[in-house]
Amino acid sequence: MATSSEEVLLIVKKVRHKKQDGALYLMAERVAWTPEGKDRFVISHMYADIRCQKISPEGKAKVQLQLILHTGDATIFHFTNDNSAGAAAKDRDAAKDLLQQLLPKFKKKANKELEEKNRMLQEDPVLFQLYKDLVVSQVISAEEFWANRLTGNSVDNSASSNKQDIGISAAFLADIRPQTDGCNGLRYNLTSDIIESIFRTYPAVKQKYAENVPHNMTEKEFWTCFFQSHYFHRDRINAGSKDLFSECARIDEKGLKTLVSQGVKNPLVDLTSLEDKSLDEGYGTAALSSSKSNKESSNAAIIRRFNHHSAMVLAAVLRKQETQNDQNSENNSTDGNSRDSDFFQPPVKKVKLQEAIEYEDLGEKNSKKTVALNLKKADRYFHGPTPVQSQHYASSQDIINSVHCIQQEMANYSPSLAQVLSSNMASSAISDLSPGGVLMQGASSQAINQIMPSDVQMELKHLYVAVAELLRHFWSCFPVNTPFLEEKVGKMMNNLERFQMTKLRPFREKLQKLYISTNLTGHLEDMLQVAFSKFHAWQSKRMLKKT
Repeated sequence: MATSSEEVLLIVKKVRHKKQDGALYLMAERVAWTPEGKDRFVISHMYADIRCQKISPEGKAKVQLQLILHTGDATIFHFTNDNSAGAAAKDRDAAKDLLQQLLPKFKKKANKELEEKNRMLQEDPVLFQLYKDLVVSQVISAEEFWANRLTGNSVDNSASSNKQDIGISAAFLADIRPQTDGCNGLRYNLTSDIIESIFRTYPAVKQKYAENVPHNMTEKEFWTCFFQSHYFHRDRINAGSKDLFSECARIDEKGLKTLVSQGVKNPLVDLTSLEDKSLDEGYGTAALSSSKSNKESSNAAIIRRFNHHSAMVLAAVLRKQETQNDQNSENNSTDGNSRDSDFFQPPVKKVKLQEAIEYEDLGEKNSKKTVALNLKKADRYFHGPTPVQSQHYASSQDIINSVHCIQQEMANYSPSLAQVLSSNMASSAISDLSPGGVLMQGASSQAINQIMPSDVQMELKHLYVAVAELLRHFWSCFPVNTPFLEEKVGKMMNNLERFQMTKLRPFREKLQKLYISTNLTGHLEDMLQVAFSKFHAWQSKRMLKKT
């Protein structure tokens, strides 16, 4: 079942899988199903492993939910709640809506992991061949293969690198083109990227979403109200008081006035001087009349709305930069006088002038390129290696005395060669044991790499790499002191036996067909037998403890 630290978001009972009744659990990071009468999950899928979900069409006899994984496998759940009319459909829709909110959060993480896996397989041909030998041939699962490979330098490098956010298009609202549904209605297709862009550009809409979804209305009803409101359409002049987003419009008007009052930070730009002047009487020097027609006022309202939209798009990016700068300033401030550094900053006008007249490409490059030192464990760098225990070191006088003793022993050395062979007998023995001698008639004088074909050598190399990978997983389970390790060591034992049957024995039969008498698989079989003996010994001790 779920662990004590795992948050259960939704439990749906009377959910059938393969004609077996059970309950569906939606948790913070995975979806799981358990049959009735059992206390453990039979099916468990991480949200990052789910590619998409599908539901059965309305009017169908069976109310079903299908989860399609990135591997291509699919799991179908049948909702059988018959307490009331449409109860099964309500349970299915509740699970579907919650999955619709959770899956986009883990989609980017899954895509990132898949890109990292593809990069590792493309850059390492040995790893790619190992993946084909073990995963494609179904000796071990993909999760077991990638268990310890994504926790190394690749993940450290990806975690240390800064994430680059996707920018917001100024026309993202215009790109949402409604489609007719055939019943005098309009249908808007919203993706997770469009919703994120709306939330980043208009924080007031995000606040309304958090206040009303899913407490007061569903997500579909919320976006229907959004596209029907005066906040989205036209120039917001006639915003009704009953509109859900009327408060958002007032907040935006207040924010626009604040932006206008702040003005432009660039002292070299004067926006007040940018006015349209016609060359009539006075040649542009006469005062213009302040009277404006209704058409001009409506155009000004539209331009005002466009300017506000552009300002909100830019503010969404600036908010991200400000948060990063605040974090950097907090990390860099090591004493209480960090705020005094603002006093020594150059004026804004001076900075703008320097940017206008100085070019980095034309300047002198005296700075040397340095490489940043990436320390995983800073304690070892600052303190250095420390001895485990105190050791006795010899002095220089002890070393000199030892050298004198060795010299005396060598001077008084007298060899005793009474029990050795004569030179003639030794020469005869060497010639008999050399290639082509009397005792070496059955052996070949050629090396093994000269006898074996190149494809057999490559296949033998791949077998050694695959066996080493399987044995690494197997021996990492010892000592077996947790239920997880007990389950894993049993799986790895089955994987070793499957590898011996599907890979090692066919290779040995292939060597026999090629009339190769050299036993090339003996070392591989010995390593497997040692693992089998270890497993049987551990299993016998386990049975004795139970009895």
